[in-house]
Amino acid sequence: MDYVYPAIFHTNEDKSFTISFPDLSGCLSEGKSLANAMYMAEQALTQWIEYLIDSKQNIPTPSNLDNVKTKHNEFVNLVRIEIKENRAIKRTVSLPKWMDDKASDMGLSLSRVLQEAVVKKIN
Repeated sequence: MDYVYPAIFHTNEDKSFTISFPDLSGCLSEGKSLANAMYMAEQALTQWIEYLIDSKQNIPTPSNLDNVKTKHNEFVNLVRIEIKENRAIKRTVSLPKWMDDKASDMGLSLSRVLQEAVVKKIN
């Protein structure tokens, strides 16, 4: 699922940036350059949203970009992240008996093998 939130980038005296999210009180980060600050903003937002999801808390509605107020040495930029659900699900798969026997003899985890094969296929 995609999430897009406005972030306030404050330019510090040493040309680094402090990042805050007006809709996510306490979600803060820093970056040594603008590129680093953009990356750090994505990381902070990802961890914050994942925490809210994992702890079954409500995810706040993002503010409209036009409604975010800034001060001197600040600008607002949208930060987009994608959260992938990683919880395991059960699927029924069929294998020829000889293949199942060989995998068992080798000590292979069929779940792991299937996950690795699917990742290779979709990438």
